[in-house]
Amino acid sequence: MNLSRAVVLSMVAAVACGLATPATAASGPVRTVPPAPVINRDFPDPDVLQVGGTYYAYSTSSSPGRVPYATASTPTGPWTVRGDALPQKPAWAGNGGFWAPDVSRRADGRYLMYFTGPSTATGRMCLGAALADSPAGPFVPTSGQPLVCNAGEGGDIDPSSFVDAGGARYLLYKNDGNAIGQPTIIWLQPTAADGVTFTGNRVELLRNNRPEDEGVIEAPVLVRRPSHYVLFYSAGVYTTGNYHTSYAVSGSLTGPYTRAYRPLLTTASVDGAVNGPGGADVVGDRIFFHGHLSGGGRGMYTAALGWANDYPVVRGSRVRYEAERGTLNHAHIRTGAAGASQGAVAAGIDYADSWVDMTVFAPVAGNYTVHIGYAAGYGDAQHTLTVNGGAAQAVTYPNRGWDNWTQVSVDVNLAAGFNTVRLQFRSRWAELDYVEVA
Repeated sequence: MNLSRAVVLSMVAAVACGLATPATAASGPVRTVPPAPVINRDFPDPDVLQVGGTYYAYSTSSSPGRVPYATASTPTGPWTVRGDALPQKPAWAGNGGFWAPDVSRRADGRYLMYFTGPSTATGRMCLGAALADSPAGPFVPTSGQPLVCNAGEGGDIDPSSFVDAGGARYLLYKNDGNAIGQPTIIWLQPTAADGVTFTGNRVELLRNNRPEDEGVIEAPVLVRRPSHYVLFYSAGVYTTGNYHTSYAVSGSLTGPYTRAYRPLLTTASVDGAVNGPGGADVVGDRIFFHGHLSGGGRGMYTAALGWANDYPVVRGSRVRYEAERGTLNHAHIRTGAAGASQGAVAAGIDYADSWVDMTVFAPVAGNYTVHIGYAAGYGDAQHTLTVNGGAAQAVTYPNRGWDNWTQVSVDVNLAAGFNTVRLQFRSRWAELDYVEVA
């Protein structure tokens, strides 16, 4: 399937829907697989590293230490919190929390930790580095001075490492401009192989210039895919449920980066299973992130991650596919549809041979929920739903009026990768706005 860059950015993005209250279809119970909590205690801003058969996770300061770490034999656990990976405070740092560590393995076999700490000289949060011979530490600070500390731009936080093809190493971070009413920018800084010697000027990748950012973008993580670079980031106010994870893509390491049409993970896109999903990290086919716990603090969650034409899709987070962008047979596109997603719908699905085919993506094979946005105004309507030409099930659309866009939800089984969902005329009349797959 040949999808244009703009179409994929629009289609393959998790959505905070909020258009209507879902109604369960007659086909049976909804069984979306939500992201799973794997460290159900305060463990914010998780960074995860796989070394052999062991996974290591590192977090912002909490009761176990300055930089708590945990281990597990699989991404889904069980995880065991072990203690403090950075027991020695750097000379430049004062009292207070250490934020958002990042651990990577250098070419010389040693482990490099980036971290954020409170600078006594500037009163701002700044970046530091530490080294260890083991991923469990103890990590020892590399210098008596911060690695990056620009007080005039609000300080600097949320470091992460990136190694490009050929071994070129980079540091990503955010200047904390939102702390002083200045722009918040995600920067890319080239380094030598040691990760602490800068070899060129930093480059701006992204800044806080969209309403949903609420003045904040942070927590950058960069992944190289065959067709482009994918820059994951968090946005919004971290203390609220509006905090979320999104991404941007570029064919060049230094940009420009084009943001996804909708965020990847929001409280709404996971149907409330995680409150404020952010601080994400990506390891292989898993994404890790934190969410607010009912008892306080932020726990660590994980979910399966897949790549639809090199765009990320997270199992359990809704992805919207516009019906009017599907393949229509004996039906047509109606534009100017009041209140509809992107203003257009699939209409005229009124005959025995009328159907809409939509290509949807599943990160892994298994059970998913298809949420169908529709309108019906002349009695309850029905479509026949099939996946990849398989067994058929009836989908009932309660009569709630034309241009009153609402949802029904249907449980389906999807194969890993791309799948074709067909909705075909069965009885009476309904228009289709979109489907969302979680």
